[in-house]
Amino acid sequence: MAKGHRSQIKRERNAQKDTRPSAKLSYARVSVQKACFVLDAIRGKDVQTALAILEYNPRYASRVIKKLLQSAVANAENNNGMNTENLYVAECYANKGPTMKRVHPRAQGRAYRIEKLSSHITIVLDEKK
Repeated sequence: MAKGHRSQIKRERNAQKDTRPSAKLSYARVSVQKACFVLDAIRGKDVQTALAILEYNPRYASRVIKKLLQSAVANAENNNGMNTENLYVAECYANKGPTMKRVHPRAQGRAYRIEKLSSHITIVLDEKK
């Protein structure tokens, strides 16, 4: 357990916070595996290149991630006052979200379960030094 007063603990926790601009999409209706295929293509690239890759990628997840990347760029520009030409994708990852369970009727009174996967996608940007 941490020692000190509650306000001191909060101050220490806030001092360790990441100040890089980011955007997070929760409950995206795409599986983690499918989102990671697209995220691996843009990781470490500058923003203009990443947007071009996402524009011409045929996967469904690329449309979702493109909007998320544009949101992260807008956050960097408006909240942090950063120049968009110097930004690159520092981190991008997808975590598993809740699974919706559905039933599909089959022959002879049986039922098969359909699992509709979701994910939480995060993009973190940073400035080139």
